[in-house]
Amino acid sequence: MARPVNKKNSNFIIQGGLLGMAGLVTRIIGMIYRIPVTNIIGDKGNGYYASAYYIYNIMLLISSYSLPLAISKVISARISRRQYKNVARVFRGGLLFATLTGGIAGLVVLFGANALAGLLQEPLSAIALRVFAPTLLIVAIMGVFRGYFQGMGNMVPTAVSQIIEQIINAVVSILAAKALFDYGKKTAALLHNEDLSYAYGAAGSTLGTSVGAFAALVFLVGLYFLVAGRLRRRYSDDDTRYVEGYGSVMQLIFLTVMPVILSTAIYNINDILDNFIFNHMMEFKGLGNEKTAIWGIYTGKSKLMLNVPIALANSMSASAVPALASCIASDNKKGARKRINAAMRFTMIISFPCAVGLFVLAGPIVNLLFSGETSLAAALIRAGAVTVMTYSVSTLSNGMLQGIGRMNLPVKNAAISLVLHIASLAAMMYYTDLGIYAVVISTLVFSLSMCLLNSLSLRNAIGYRQEKGRTFVIPAVSAGIMGVVIFIVWKILSMFTGYMIQTLLPIVLGAAVYFICILKFGAIREDELYDIPMGGRIVRFAKSFGFL
Repeated sequence: MARPVNKKNSNFIIQGGLLGMAGLVTRIIGMIYRIPVTNIIGDKGNGYYASAYYIYNIMLLISSYSLPLAISKVISARISRRQYKNVARVFRGGLLFATLTGGIAGLVVLFGANALAGLLQEPLSAIALRVFAPTLLIVAIMGVFRGYFQGMGNMVPTAVSQIIEQIINAVVSILAAKALFDYGKKTAALLHNEDLSYAYGAAGSTLGTSVGAFAALVFLVGLYFLVAGRLRRRYSDDDTRYVEGYGSVMQLIFLTVMPVILSTAIYNINDILDNFIFNHMMEFKGLGNEKTAIWGIYTGKSKLMLNVPIALANSMSASAVPALASCIASDNKKGARKRINAAMRFTMIISFPCAVGLFVLAGPIVNLLFSGETSLAAALIRAGAVTVMTYSVSTLSNGMLQGIGRMNLPVKNAAISLVLHIASLAAMMYYTDLGIYAVVISTLVFSLSMCLLNSLSLRNAIGYRQEKGRTFVIPAVSAGIMGVVIFIVWKILSMFTGYMIQTLLPIVLGAAVYFICILKFGAIREDELYDIPMGGRIVRFAKSFGFL
């Protein structure tokens, strides 16, 4: 018999599943559109794009990336106390905060593009970086709207807006990359600088980010005006005793957002530091002509594939923060531990097969999707496959610590991990000839360090100990069985079929084998299946074939 579901209460696993699916959809769209963009602008164009994106991403982290998380946390706490008037104050204060930080960041990027790109030894990246400038203000304001809905316990607006943003981004990026690459070729011929075509192509691919973000913002603003009246009608049940002033709201947002900014900035600054160290060391070793294309292969092909499953951890983390904040506000540590355990298990059930699948099928996947150099990209995917799991765990645990109010712990853990990461990368780049593989290894050092330190912090904070059998052992064994199956099927198919069949068919068969294994071995129980999207249908399907 199907378990009844209380529709009045938002279940964070369902919400996380929806946001997780949206995250995966947007990552898949992002992967799909980057394929033609990569084939248009080439590996060198990807290298210029990556350098510009890293600078933009750091400015985004500083100015607004953490706003949805922070706003959702503050609003969720006030809703739990029925302070609806203060919810409105927080929302308006957040918009003012976002306008200031996003606007300042955009101006810095617009007028400082040449200097910022020069730091990474990629001066032509300044062309793409200037195109990113207005996006910083747009994304900052959009983050407040997303945080507002997430604080209400509703992840659907964020999920839908992410999909809208990515679809528009994909279409505009492809068209603009082609148009500006062609324009760049003409300019390159006049100025006798072939690299200008790649630089302009990279600038075209960034234009989609701005247009997509603006489209998503328009959607969220329209939705807000449709539902804002519901909150105003709650004022009759309001328990607000003190209406917060905008000054105090701004201060609260700043104090809430700063630890998240520090943690997230340290956590994500790896890319720009990696790019900086790699480029300078390649120049030092006399390999400067190769560095841009190699970095383009690493970011535009290898990391592009590896980041798809990691999106789930980011989404699960964002959806779980309001729920954890409510548990801690009511001193319900047992409930917090239960939610963390469920989120971690759900994340690992997805991460293990993705890591194994990417490792086994790296070659055919890259050959199917990309033109140009593919052997290095496939080798980098195989070398970095394990980071799918370590980054998923570290990202999720980072959000869990923030959700229980221990904002300083992720900052400390990230700082320690960053030191280890940079030290290992610098040593390997200087003393060995590992080259780009040194970046992959040092990335694993960082994410593994974060996993261990965050796990220890959660244990000390709320006595949390992750269940290991159903979370790690069964998914690992199931993924191993799946890996053997898809390897055998791929080997057989590779003898007489093209990349399309030898890639897609093993993926489909592997997914089926993994699904059967985790059900048969008990990684997910029947009652837990009802807590994920379409859980009832999955249960009926599994029972009809005897898997449950």
